Amino acid sequence: MGEGAAPLAELHPGTLDCVHCGLCLPVCPTYRETGRETSSPRGRVYLLRGVAEGEIPLGDVVAEEAALCLGCRACETACPSGVRFGSLIERARARVTSAGLRDAPAQRLERFALRQLVPHKTRLHWALSLVGLGQRLGLDRPVLRLLPEWLRGLAPRVPPLRERRRLPGLVAARGERRGRVALLEGCIMPELFGAVNAATARVLACNGFEVVQVAGQGCCGALQAHAGDEEFARSLLERNARAFAAADGLDAIVVNSAGCGAFLREAGDWLGPDGERLAARVRDVSEFLDEAGLRAPEGELRLRVCYDDPCHLVHGQGVDAAPRKLLEAIPGLELVPHADPTGCCGAAGTYNLTQPGMSAAILGRKMDALQAADPDVVATGNPGCLMQIRAGVTQRGLRARVVHPVELLDEAYAN
Repeated sequence: MGEGAAPLAELHPGTLDCVHCGLCLPVCPTYRETGRETSSPRGRVYLLRGVAEGEIPLGDVVAEEAALCLGCRACETACPSGVRFGSLIERARARVTSAGLRDAPAQRLERFALRQLVPHKTRLHWALSLVGLGQRLGLDRPVLRLLPEWLRGLAPRVPPLRERRRLPGLVAARGERRGRVALLEGCIMPELFGAVNAATARVLACNGFEVVQVAGQGCCGALQAHAGDEEFARSLLERNARAFAAADGLDAIVVNSAGCGAFLREAGDWLGPDGERLAARVRDVSEFLDEAGLRAPEGELRLRVCYDDPCHLVHGQGVDAAPRKLLEAIPGLELVPHADPTGCCGAAGTYNLTQPGMSAAILGRKMDALQAADPDVVATGNPGCLMQIRAGVTQRGLRARVVHPVELLDEAYAN
C-alpha cells in the first residue's frame, strides 16, 4: 500500500472479503435509484479499498458516497462472503468527518443535535415540549410553509405530556412470574413514542415478566455511530454497559427500537469483553416474546395488517419470523403481504433530513407497495421507520394507521 493508505488503512482487510459477485446490487436502495456502480455496496467497497491502498484520494467522491449510503445492511443479508458492510461504512464516515470533508450546515446541525440535545434527557424533553406547545398553538405553520412539502410531512407531532411520562421503576408481572427483564428506555422513544414503551412494558407483564428500569441508562449511541461520531458513540455505549452490568437478576435486556438493538448487539466490536457481555443479553421484544413462548391474547382485532421489516431488525439482527408469528397469534388479525417488506423505507436515522431527495425516492417504492396492499394497519418496529412511513401515509392520503407491533398486542390483551 502507498503513502495515501493511512486514512482508511484499518479498513483494508474488511474490503478484501468482497468477491465482486454483484448479489448486493439489486437489494441496495441507492443503486436501485441511481444505477451507478459507485452508489452500490460493491462500488463503495472499491472506493474504500482504493483509498486504503493509496490509489484514490480521501476526497469528495468518497465523502459523498459514504453519506449517500443508508447503512440499511441489506447487502449483508445478500452477501455470500460475509462482508460486514455496515461496520465498514460507519468507520469510513468517521474518517471522512475527521478529515473535515463532512462540514456542510446540515452535517453541523446534525452533529450538534446528536451531541448536545438527543443524549440529554432534560434538554430533549424541554426542547420537544416547546415544539409541542408551538404545534398546539399553530405557531409551527409559518415555519412549515417554508419547508419543502416532503420535509413538512416528516415533522413529528409531539405527544401530550401524559404520553411522555417515564415508566415506573418496576412493572410487576401478571399471573405466574416467568422472569425479570430490563427495558431499554432509549432517548427518542420516551419523548415521541412513550406509548410504545408503555405498551411494551404491559405486554411483557402480561406474559409474566417483571419489567425494571435500570438507573443510569440513556441514549445508546446508535445514531451517533451511524453519523460517524465514533468516540462520542463509544462513550454513550460505555455508560449503558456500566449501567446494565450493575443490574442484578436480569434474564434479558429487551429493546423495542431495531436500530438501538442492532447497535447494542454489536457492542463487543466497540468495547471488547464488556461489550460482549452487554450484547449477549440484548433481545428485540418480538424475538424475546417468541423465544419465551407468547401467552396468546384472547381479544380479537379484526384488522388487515402489513408488517414492514425494519432494516436493522431483519438485516442487522436477523429477526424476521418472530414479529409475524406474534401478529398471527392475535385472534381475527389478518397478516397481509406486500411487495417490498424488507426494502429500506429511507429513514435511516437522520438520513431523511440530510439526504431528503434520495430518502423520498426510496420511500416512494415502499409506499407503492403498501398502497397496493391497502391494509388497515402498517406495523413496524423502529421509531425512524414509524415516522417515515407515517409521513408517506399522510402524503399519499392512505387510510392505514402506522404502529409498533407491540401496540397491537397490547390492544388485543386489553380487549
